[in-house]
Amino acid sequence: MSDTTPSSTSGPVVLDVWCELQCPDCRTALDDIRALRARFGDRMDIRLRHFPLEKHQHAFAAAQASEEAFEQGQGWPYVEAVLAGTERLATRGESFLVEVAAELGLNAEEFETALIDGRHILIVDADQAEGKAIGVTGTPTYVIGDERLDGGKSQEGLRERIEEIAERLLAE
Repeated sequence: MSDTTPSSTSGPVVLDVWCELQCPDCRTALDDIRALRARFGDRMDIRLRHFPLEKHQHAFAAAQASEEAFEQGQGWPYVEAVLAGTERLATRGESFLVEVAAELGLNAEEFETALIDGRHILIVDADQAEGKAIGVTGTPTYVIGDERLDGGKSQEGLRERIEEIAERLLAE
């Protein structure tokens, strides 16, 4: 049993996914995120990091709403549902965000309140500032170990690269 101690104390590999919930490329990236989750399970901690783009008027509200969903224990299901409806988010805005929460059985009233009182703005702002500081310019962007991988139109081959880096980090 002692030969597993070093890896168990080092914890999972962290993959930060800089994402924007009104971004069609981030919706496409979900397939890779699901595959990584299936392959690595609890050996990889996949963290949503917010990088709302100015060209998408509801992205900042969506980032705040996703933080409320994580607080209510349904973060990733909420993120996936919102990304599946990027067109509806574009046309309906905050009402769509609250509707998705209700459909998932979350406290939709609390979502409305969170969007009004701005309780999650600091998290979104901090993520965006950190993203800019490390060179994130678009979404999705992945950071694993000390490597930044830009997604978007060039998703091809990224999952394999992330898997290689993760395996190397887990072996160290």
